[in-house]
Amino acid sequence: MGFTGNCIRRAFSLLELIIVVAIIGIISAIAIPKMSRGAQAAGESALAADMAMWRQAIDMYASEHGNTFPTASIAAQLTTYTNAAGATNSTRDITNGYVYGPYMRVIPAIPVGSDGIKGTNAIASSSAAGTAWIYDGNGGIAPNTGTLSDSNGVLYTSY
Repeated sequence: MGFTGNCIRRAFSLLELIIVVAIIGIISAIAIPKMSRGAQAAGESALAADMAMWRQAIDMYASEHGNTFPTASIAAQLTTYTNAAGATNSTRDITNGYVYGPYMRVIPAIPVGSDGIKGTNAIASSSAAGTAWIYDGNGGIAPNTGTLSDSNGVLYTSY
């Protein structure tokens, strides 16, 4: 059978298209801020977990080293094998006493903060540029986030 009769064209009017675009805009305005808050909350949760991991690793190191905390070479002391004096070795060496650790697989990158430190994992004793973590030498470690705070107004440095 062939086509017979009048051809009727169906299309959206300009008004209908404008209404659809407006509805999509309204939905986007509602959804995008919620997604960005979700990303911030994920960073805050990751920081809290990292801080718990730091504390556990430092406490385990101290308990195995006569209540002595890691020194300025904390990164190596927590991620490699150590002897009773805190000297590091990349492999376990029972003969020379490198039997402690490692307490962490890697030093975590900081999940929050400014672009200058976010994603880095450098450790220092002060808030030098590019330093993610500040270690005080007495078992205390904090993120180098200065006065930045989380969505509840709590300073990241107090995590």
